[in-house]
Amino acid sequence: GGQAGITGHIQIADETKINAQSGVTKTIKTPKTSLTGTPAFEYNAAIRSQVMAKNLPEMEKRIKNLEQQIKTLLEKNNT
Repeated sequence: GGQAGITGHIQIADETKINAQSGVTKTIKTPKTSLTGTPAFEYNAAIRSQVMAKNLPEMEKRIKNLEQQIKTLLEKNNT
C-alpha cells in the first residue's frame, strides 16, 4: 500500500499484503498475510480491535454498574 514503511533487514513472506500507511517492524513468516496499522499487525485482528474500541464506552458503564452492585452486596454482608 501507499506510504507503507518497512524497517530494518527483515523478510516478508510471499503474497503478503501491506495496507497503506502501515509500518512493518518484524519479519513476516506466514504467506498470504494481510497487515495494517503501525506497527503492522494482522488485518482481521485489527478489524476486531476497532469493533471492540467502538463498544468501550458502553462496557465502561456496565463495569461501573457491576462494581457498584458488588460494593452494595459487600456492605450488606458486613452489617
